Amino acid sequence: MRRSAVVTLLSVLVVGAATAIAPGAAGATPTATRSAEARAQASGAKQYVVLYKSAGGSAAGRAAIVAAGGSVVSENTEVGYAIVRSDRTSFSTDVSRSTAVEGAAADRVIGYAPKEQRAQSLRRNDIERLTADRAARAKAGKVAAGQADAAAVPVDEPLANRQWDMRQIGATPGGSYGVQPGKPTVRVGIIDTGIDGTHPDIAANFDAADSHNFVTDLPVIDGPCEYPSCIDPVDHDDDGHGTHVASTVASPINGLGTAGVAPGVTLVNLRAGQDSGFFFLAPTLQAISYAGDIGVDVINMSFFTDPWLYNCVSNPADSPAEQSEQRVIRETTQRALNYARRHGVLPVAALGNEFTDLGDPTVDTTSPDYPEGTAKVRTVDNSCITVPTESKGVVSVSSTGPSTRMSYFSNYGTEQNDVAAPGGDAYDSPDETLDPRNLVLAAYPKNVAEANGDLNPDGTPNNDFVVRDCLASTCAYYQYLQGTSMASPHAVGVAALIVSQYGHSDAAHGGLTLAPATTERILKRTAVDHACPQPRAFTWVRHRPDGSVATATATCTGPTSKNGFYGNGIVNAYAAVTGSH
Repeated sequence: MRRSAVVTLLSVLVVGAATAIAPGAAGATPTATRSAEARAQASGAKQYVVLYKSAGGSAAGRAAIVAAGGSVVSENTEVGYAIVRSDRTSFSTDVSRSTAVEGAAADRVIGYAPKEQRAQSLRRNDIERLTADRAARAKAGKVAAGQADAAAVPVDEPLANRQWDMRQIGATPGGSYGVQPGKPTVRVGIIDTGIDGTHPDIAANFDAADSHNFVTDLPVIDGPCEYPSCIDPVDHDDDGHGTHVASTVASPINGLGTAGVAPGVTLVNLRAGQDSGFFFLAPTLQAISYAGDIGVDVINMSFFTDPWLYNCVSNPADSPAEQSEQRVIRETTQRALNYARRHGVLPVAALGNEFTDLGDPTVDTTSPDYPEGTAKVRTVDNSCITVPTESKGVVSVSSTGPSTRMSYFSNYGTEQNDVAAPGGDAYDSPDETLDPRNLVLAAYPKNVAEANGDLNPDGTPNNDFVVRDCLASTCAYYQYLQGTSMASPHAVGVAALIVSQYGHSDAAHGGLTLAPATTERILKRTAVDHACPQPRAFTWVRHRPDGSVATATATCTGPTSKNGFYGNGIVNAYAAVTGSH
């Protein structure tokens, strides 16, 4: 979410030919498209999403694209947009003059090498991985190897004693597991950085056949490609974020490690995130639409669509081209979400980690965040939205810590917050000091653990943010993370249980289905009401490992039944499948 400095690109090779692709196939990456992608990376082309005035095929829109110097790579006629590449710096302005086109959004620059890693990603990682505090903790000598404890509570899975999050929402053997653990015919789509489908505590529930990677790795931001096509297999995750999310939803009950909220449902990898942490517009649109095409029941979206944290339509701080781009991001995403909901998909999203009242945002200093170094300071207001979190039809989720207080980093808002769920809070302890056990524990790809230096030569973890559990000769790794990214999959898991319990036969795709409006209604109705703190202006205190003390205050507004910190309440798996609330 940024923009500014002019990027000098190499000479361009115009690629691709106009191709009409069915909605589900819009994200397909046939050999021709892959070779075109490679040529574009070499040449430095720029990719756009062009929004037609209306859904359906648009001969006039395609003609306008060609006239403006663009080449259509793929097209989704159901939603009404085309993915286009062009080397003309005036393409976006020129194509938008057509009466058949709503506008164009720069999806990404192919061949641009940023000077440093994405600022927003670093900020996100500081929240989710506690990068700075973790380093300070290690320096202070407070890090010990994380190994599986003897269970402190009578549960089935070896690491369940560490899963305070599951106990908070009633997802336990004595709770929802014993009533409805989830059915394999219910499918959850994870739109993220990928899923390690080979992880021993995910593999049993992973659907490789319907999983799809909509992302081509870009060496200039993601690092060297591991495969000649620069397209990772569908069971691969080089970041770990998507694997953690997927594990929270549906790690199976198998005598190893942890269990998810809905340990019996099926996971589908709908990869839209780059290894570097960017979620560009085109892959997210393709993933959302594809979910509807294949009969996914719920999708998790723990991200915001780059490059704008807040998408405004008429912010005077933005140029006309930037205003148009943000309108296109808002509208194309809304069309894709509408399409998905019409096809039985309930979209669920993380509320964000900026500790901001989304009903009253005031400033955005991070946008546009791509290309790197182009961010500017903008005054924003409630007319600006984070996409897809604040898009219509999306269930948004705030984060709670072990004590059920709202997490110190979580966004909030009476209008924007639908429900709350466990996302972790490292400082939610009586002494307000960091404790990894207050974060959410879920699966960690071994390849990422090794790359991050989290393992000793013998394979044991070297810090207390990582845990290993073994069953016979099979060992699996888990990591503690926190964030609204971790809260959202808890709500998604409960939604999957609702479809499992109350769904009916899906004539179009097989398995079960339930109208998204019904799933959403039950999810909110069975969430446990949680009142605002008293006093309503609550202050979080953090005694950080480096000796500093951080404080922050936010005010909760609204009644117990619906307020800014908790929305309609904290989701509850047991109540959702028993109707007891």
